[in-house]
Amino acid sequence: MGVVFALVTGVLFGLGVFQLLRRDLIKSAMGFYILFTAINLFLLAVGAFDGEVAPYVEPTTVNTLAEAVPGGTPSDPLVQALILTAIVISFGSYALLLGMLNVIGKRNKSLNADDLNALKG
Repeated sequence: MGVVFALVTGVLFGLGVFQLLRRDLIKSAMGFYILFTAINLFLLAVGAFDGEVAPYVEPTTVNTLAEAVPGGTPSDPLVQALILTAIVISFGSYALLLGMLNVIGKRNKSLNADDLNALKG
């Protein structure tokens, strides 16, 4: 399963960088989001731990059906927290990027990077 994660992450990362370097700013924004997805998948692939018990359950507790939870090593909850935080941050930054593209498109009547002379320093 690690090879599948590595291949998919590599393909998504390459596709995201390819789209990020395009001249059309909408395609660049799509590449930005694909790159964020590749990073989240990379975090999932690297941090996945095959625990025997869910991270929120103590190995010695009793559940609501009065059955003992089997003991074992719990999964690492840090990976899930990092990915959830990364998803929220990427969504917020993507919304900000789309808002800036909206303003650029209205002011310059174009989203082609070659036509945007006003953005040059």
